[in-house]
Amino acid sequence: MRTTAGLKHVRQLVEGRHENPFELLGPHEVTDSGRRALAVRAYLPDSQQAWVVDPADTQAVRPMRRIHPAGLFEAICPHPNGDGPPRYMIRAADQGGKKTTMYDPYSFPHLLTDYDLHLLNEGTHWRCYERLGAHLRTVDGVDGVCFAVWAPNATAVSVVGDFNAWDGRRHPMRKHIPSGFWELFVPGLGEGTLYKFRIRRHNELFEKADPFGFGAEVPPRTASKVVDLDRFQWHDSTWLERRRETNWLQQPLSFYEVHLGSWRRPDDDRNRWLTYRELAHQLVEYCQEMGYTHIELLPVSEHPLSASWGYQTVGYYAATSRYGTPHDFMYFVDHCHQNDIGVVIDWVPAHFPRDGHGLRRFDGTALYEHADPRQGDHRDWGTHIFNYGRHEVRNYLTSNALFWFDKYHIDGLRVDAVASMLYLDYSRKDDDWIPNEFGGRENLHAISFLKQLNEQAHLQFPGVLTVAEESTAWPGVSRPTHLGGLGFSLKWNMGWMNDTLRYIHHEPIHRKYHHDELTFSLIYAFHENFVLPLSHDEVVHMKGALASQVPGDLWQKFANLRLLYSYMWTHPGKKLLFMGSDFAQWNEWDYDNSLQWDLMQWETHQGLNKCVADLNRLYRREKALHQLDFDGRGFEWIDCHNYEDSTFSYIRRAKDPDDFVVVCCNFTPVPRIDHRLGVPECCWYEEVFNSDSAYYGGSNMGNGPGLLAEPSESHGRPASIEVALPPLATVVLKPQR
Repeated sequence: MRTTAGLKHVRQLVEGRHENPFELLGPHEVTDSGRRALAVRAYLPDSQQAWVVDPADTQAVRPMRRIHPAGLFEAICPHPNGDGPPRYMIRAADQGGKKTTMYDPYSFPHLLTDYDLHLLNEGTHWRCYERLGAHLRTVDGVDGVCFAVWAPNATAVSVVGDFNAWDGRRHPMRKHIPSGFWELFVPGLGEGTLYKFRIRRHNELFEKADPFGFGAEVPPRTASKVVDLDRFQWHDSTWLERRRETNWLQQPLSFYEVHLGSWRRPDDDRNRWLTYRELAHQLVEYCQEMGYTHIELLPVSEHPLSASWGYQTVGYYAATSRYGTPHDFMYFVDHCHQNDIGVVIDWVPAHFPRDGHGLRRFDGTALYEHADPRQGDHRDWGTHIFNYGRHEVRNYLTSNALFWFDKYHIDGLRVDAVASMLYLDYSRKDDDWIPNEFGGRENLHAISFLKQLNEQAHLQFPGVLTVAEESTAWPGVSRPTHLGGLGFSLKWNMGWMNDTLRYIHHEPIHRKYHHDELTFSLIYAFHENFVLPLSHDEVVHMKGALASQVPGDLWQKFANLRLLYSYMWTHPGKKLLFMGSDFAQWNEWDYDNSLQWDLMQWETHQGLNKCVADLNRLYRREKALHQLDFDGRGFEWIDCHNYEDSTFSYIRRAKDPDDFVVVCCNFTPVPRIDHRLGVPECCWYEEVFNSDSAYYGGSNMGNGPGLLAEPSESHGRPASIEVALPPLATVVLKPQR
């Protein structure tokens, strides 16, 4: 201790700048009077006395002497017999005389192996969440928590929490050089422990939440929380087995998009969020009544600002504590699965916020983000862009996607803002971006990351869905990577959404001048595996609710909505509808208030709700409406040229070409009597759906039980029928042979 090296270590430890406190603290072999002995050292700031205690006999103690006034203690102890690590405890007395006895963290070996560190730096440790973060461990029979974090440019890291009075001097961590990962096993800690990492870079000192933290405090508090994710007992093995064996692209997929905090509030306290467990039962019951196949949740990962709706994520591995514990969210997913409802979550790898406790300048440098603002700053949202070219960052994100599939049994990820990842010049001025190595605007690292993400997701968890919100014409988004695609299962059809809403916003008398806005989508409908989305983005930012966007008086508004949804549900592509739109909420969506469920007392709103429920049932029942969503064989125009009457008619077919339905849409309030349509064969055509039914609040005009086709050619087909097309309505006919 009197050597220069020893004094250097002591000074670094006391000043909080030591990269490997194990070099000084814990047990060290020494020679005492010619015999092997152990010098046990402990850094105990604010302690007045300390003793080494035999865990087998807590009365057997050996006093420690203070060797530095800052609180560094040492005791020379006999060397234990055997080759195993010495096991002892430290007893410390504070200024008030209160004594605390604990195992010495610096007497335990490191738990990150060389192979772990190699895979982490290589970016291929797909389950790195099992090694990094905070994990309950039993080491040599002693229970505690192993903490590990990546901070390669930090000069010192310590773990602080409610167990050490948030004192950064008490638990400095060991740095693995050159990998840049820090770790420390702290014995005696258990589930529920609050903690952060105190990081020093030269003279900078700051506290960060755990990037791999499995739990967090309820915002605005920002500490991470130790959680045992393996404690939950799942009951969804039947669902998972069926998911693995199902080709979801040929199944009916009807996503109910939900923001958990504003779907519904308790009647007795509108200022309180429903918990995950309350939501599980209420949401599942509603989705079963409505016929949705999946619930799609706006981001549930921890986020500091509720007004971001979850899209500015800080805790990528933590289910938000707003609605309960991680186990409560597992209960939510498990209950959905037991009732045959899938769960998809929105996932945000495109950017992260600047909050001080988050990923921004995590170790005092641009670690997760780019240092150059032309690459690292997102101009639209005031956030940071991930550095997808860094192996550890790619590993962090890919592992996070797999984590939700693994630990929470999530059925799919809808990846937010993919377009902003693909283009280096996305939403930037000409002088505000840096070309790739070939001089192009494509973000090659992001493209590589997305391909890797989809490959690993589908390889390790067959049957899960990855869905891209991609708003450009980037080719092959939902095509396999071996064919040059990005590898997503599905892609949101933003073009269909924009064109359809623009068309439906027109007064019916003007729609004939915009006929191509509806026909255009069928030119590219089978280029990707499309989802037709009417999402939360369409009912925010002063756009108003869908009910307020459509033209006409009250009756026409509801008729237009029924027509819009009927057209959507019979158009090729899977379906997504945001909450509140299925019963015609009048108010624009507000993340901080419940939906207007009181509107359901009115027959008009009830009628629209029944219409959506029946559309889901029709969609699930009729293979023609879902089996060939992504194949041109599943769709045929009957008449797409009748712009004067603003009518559209088409055929949807199943894999069996004899299994088909005929769809007729009238986008004006003028009834079309004896509207002749060509059909494939002479037989009876039953009317299986009519959005103008009185049951839905319509005028009840229709085609009774059905129509008999005549052997009279029309629209290039050998037979035809004369259909009564109700005003602002869709009818669906099915052949009965």
